[in-house]
Amino acid sequence: MSQTSPNSSSVDDEYDRPHYRQESFEKELAANPYREDLLLALHMADEADKVTSARFGALDLHIEDKPDHTPVTDADRETEATLRGIIERNRPGDSVYGEELGKAESTGRRWILDPIDGTKNFVRGVPVWATLIGLEVNHELVVGVVSSPFLHNRWFAAQGGGAFMGMDVDHASRIHVSKVSRLEHASMSLSSLSGWKERGDRNRLIELTDRLWRLRGFGDFWQYMLVAQGAIDIAAEPELDLYDMAALVPIVTEAGGSFTDLQGNPGPWGGCGVATNGPLHEQVLDYLRL
Repeated sequence: MSQTSPNSSSVDDEYDRPHYRQESFEKELAANPYREDLLLALHMADEADKVTSARFGALDLHIEDKPDHTPVTDADRETEATLRGIIERNRPGDSVYGEELGKAESTGRRWILDPIDGTKNFVRGVPVWATLIGLEVNHELVVGVVSSPFLHNRWFAAQGGGAFMGMDVDHASRIHVSKVSRLEHASMSLSSLSGWKERGDRNRLIELTDRLWRLRGFGDFWQYMLVAQGAIDIAAEPELDLYDMAALVPIVTEAGGSFTDLQGNPGPWGGCGVATNGPLHEQVLDYLRL
């Protein structure tokens, strides 16, 4: 006969396992006011995947260093140009804020694009990179799509409609953040430690990680999507641009999580970001606020 361990509740908390069931959400999203924008963003992701997949690992990939000493490739620029072309044809009145080809102010509706998030991985042949597509309407992030063709996955959300993992609305699984409520049971991901040193709070970050159940470095977009799908509980970075975060915010929040800057201000506006499952958020900020 099996017996229940006296610590079974904490073990269940620690191993809060996500469950996915693929189905169609077309009818469920039919009445969502951002349905058409979401479908357009998914189409944009399809076209971006064609460009990035064809250039990944190409022997003639052209790489330059930008002024901030981060790399940019011909694939980054071609992908963003492709996305901009689709927006111009389908939403000609919308403005565009992109990493490579110009950062326009909002006209009330603004698409925010990172053609290849994880360019350093892309140029080194590491298959963890994605195209990020966000839509801002009246200063709210209402649509997000993250497409990672070499992880064979995509995540997307529309405000009020929930968050999903799958290639399109007909083949997707609804995703939710975890229910872990104690740092001792939590799993966290970081991109690096150097930025935290520059910010002046690396020691406090390390104090936080010392309390955790598990620390890994999935990095970039992937760590935030793992928070959204309930596979990990915390992700944070000390220095980010709007294009790094805009697509992530609606996915994390529609999955039930929290996304703020490191001072606790909601959204992607503070130049840094922390995403959690919600119950852990204030506990994490207690360590990371300056």
